[in-house]
Amino acid sequence: MQRRILKHITNYNILSTEQYGVKVWLRTHNATYKLTTEILNAMKNKLLVGEIFCDLEKAFDGVNHDILLCKLKFYGISDKALQLYQSYLGNRYCRTAIYNGKENSKSFKLG
Repeated sequence: MQRRILKHITNYNILSTEQYGVKVWLRTHNATYKLTTEILNAMKNKLLVGEIFCDLEKAFDGVNHDILLCKLKFYGISDKALQLYQSYLGNRYCRTAIYNGKENSKSFKLG
């Protein structure tokens, strides 16, 4: 499934040229190299450099699944493939349990 969607987004040039981590030829080390090069060039030109970093490792958990499915459909994912994603994303819940002598847990719907 991953290969098919990557082929689709490549064939139709859907992702930004700087969408690192998704495309096989643009991994996170490419982003690190580009960032380092830009910082060094700026410093060489005596420019002020500042960065803000955000950890988005769990960002997918906060994505609205209905919007994601609409975007997949917009970009040409349809029929059985779209139904597979709908099935995967539908009715998903997350549960957090904390044990401090007694169980406290909370469940919430994702997306």
